[in-house]
Amino acid sequence: MKLFIGCDHGGYQLKNEIISALNKEQVDIEDLGIHEQVSTDYGPIAKHVAELVVEDSDARGILICGTGIGMSMMANKVRGARAAVVHDTFSAEATRSHNDANILCLGERVIGPGLAIKIVETWLQTPFAGGRHQRRVDYIKNYEGKDE
Repeated sequence: MKLFIGCDHGGYQLKNEIISALNKEQVDIEDLGIHEQVSTDYGPIAKHVAELVVEDSDARGILICGTGIGMSMMANKVRGARAAVVHDTFSAEATRSHNDANILCLGERVIGPGLAIKIVETWLQTPFAGGRHQRRVDYIKNYEGKDE
């Protein structure tokens, strides 16, 4: 699995800690920046990661900002992206098993690196359960912003 990761200035330190932890696990990571801690708009980074994840159905993404919220809002504008803000391991597991989330959004100002790494590991290791959840994910995938 390919993992695309990106952040703005609010997630810079946490991104580097997550990459360091995942490098020990030999995960195929593409770091899309930022590469130095300078004030950066989250929108273009979230869009770029989301587009790459959507292009490759086997890929996943991680986006990090101060709260994870801005990144998720932008990433979810990309059709096919299913980005979820997660700040605990239970939600990390649920968003994968029930919602087939393909992008994990984290907030550096909300959680510490130890918990963040556990969340990432849980999220990466949890498969989509399918079954009754497939119908719900299909609804998300097929929704075009119109009333039925």
